Amino acid sequence: MPPASRVQILLAFLVVYVVWGSTYLAIRIAVKDLPPMLFAGVRFIAASVLLGGVARLRGQHLPATRRDWLSAAFMGVMMVTLGNGLVTWGEQWVASNQAALIVSSSALWIAWFGTFGTRGYSLSWQARIGLAVGFAGVILMLMPGNGFAFDHLLAQIAILASAVCWAGGAMYGRAATIETPALMFTAWQMLFGGIVLAAAGLASGEAPRWHWTAAGAGALAYLIVFGSCLAYATYVWLLKYATPDRLGTISYVNPAIALLLGWVVLGESLSGARFIGMLVILLGLLLVAVRRPRAQLQSVSN
Repeated sequence: MPPASRVQILLAFLVVYVVWGSTYLAIRIAVKDLPPMLFAGVRFIAASVLLGGVARLRGQHLPATRRDWLSAAFMGVMMVTLGNGLVTWGEQWVASNQAALIVSSSALWIAWFGTFGTRGYSLSWQARIGLAVGFAGVILMLMPGNGFAFDHLLAQIAILASAVCWAGGAMYGRAATIETPALMFTAWQMLFGGIVLAAAGLASGEAPRWHWTAAGAGALAYLIVFGSCLAYATYVWLLKYATPDRLGTISYVNPAIALLLGWVVLGESLSGARFIGMLVILLGLLLVAVRRPRAQLQSVSN
């Protein structure tokens, strides 16, 4: 695999930061009108068709080995069916900013899982402190004024489980030897995961609850094109070039983006304490990002 430039990696992180930070809002809008599992399944199946078509136009081949097929299926179930599906289901009851806060814990799971396997490495004290500071900033930024609510504990636990599943699938993909080109491999991940989600929705009787609305259709289209095709493919590319602790920073920035969008789009308040929280997040990101020279960052590539 050829080395990636610093600019390429920076732009890839920027895409994932901004787009995935906005998906919590889009999912929250969509599940008000569309049944969650079936909606998520349609989202990823449609995105897989689009992304797979682009991959074929670029001359990328289908998975040619049993190992690649199994890897695509496993990552699809872990990252799409469980990692995204549980968030979509949970956001029927959990506010989008609270869901983002819970999902931000995936940074800790990614950093921990990244210490295992043949490509694993030990975290420096600076990286550990940076991760802790960043997570503290997320809590400070999104902490409700009247304390953390447990009205929908099962939904919150489901979203927390989604973070663990996502981290496990991501670190598996980072360590796996995959011969299929990235876009094609990502398309098959989304197809496998989307089929499982759609099947779960149909089996649970969600089909009669599907009613098209302008808001639901708009959110679905945005999530297909940007949340799935663009950002998901970019993230899979980053798995080969970024260290686990840097990948974990995505989970810190996403809640900040979600909060800002709520402020701009929905007129939600942005208090001084939340501004401070975002500054704390930036400090944590800095501690993680400067801990290794460039040569060591490139060494994580195959």
